[in-house]
Amino acid sequence: MPTDATVFLVDDDPAALDSIQFLLKSNGFSVEPFSSASEFLKSYDPNRPGCLVLDLCMPEMDGLALQERLLSREPRLPILFVTGHGDVPHCAQALKAGALDFLEKPVRSDIILDRVRYALEMDQRNRRLKAAHPEITARIAQLTPREREMMVFLLRGEDIKTISVKLDIGIQTVAKHRTRVLDKMQVRNEAELVRLLRDYPVEG
Repeated sequence: MPTDATVFLVDDDPAALDSIQFLLKSNGFSVEPFSSASEFLKSYDPNRPGCLVLDLCMPEMDGLALQERLLSREPRLPILFVTGHGDVPHCAQALKAGALDFLEKPVRSDIILDRVRYALEMDQRNRRLKAAHPEITARIAQLTPREREMMVFLLRGEDIKTISVKLDIGIQTVAKHRTRVLDKMQVRNEAELVRLLRDYPVEG
């Protein structure tokens, strides 16, 4: 387990916040708790290694909205959703945007500890790989959230028609996004994009 990593915990329920914080701290994790998404954003530094354990339903800014705000920040923090109000659409949206997992309360202690360890190890590995490829990291940082999403589809080998259906947008719009992705990544086609990112962690 990385020794310099922090588990950022965001939950508006004081009892849940205290409970998860106690569990993590008693198992050797460094934890910083926040009672709201806005409070977390005020102090968040993407250069600090760690992971985010995030509640779904919160006033003002919910977990999905916070996840969307973080999509453009590099390095991207692994996110674990832990919620008492989960449903299939919310789960699908969170995972589609790159969440590592979506767990329903009450979560067994061994499960959340295992997933947090995995998230911290993933963050450490991704930061190491990205540091080894600063030029690629700079190119990806230029992409909008929609273009990042498009890049993941292209890496999976999806064609324009399929992407159009999945994103519910026009084929011409998909084609424009594809062109922007290839231009910003400085490649001519999908094959070159795949080769460029073969050893680089791209969160889908």
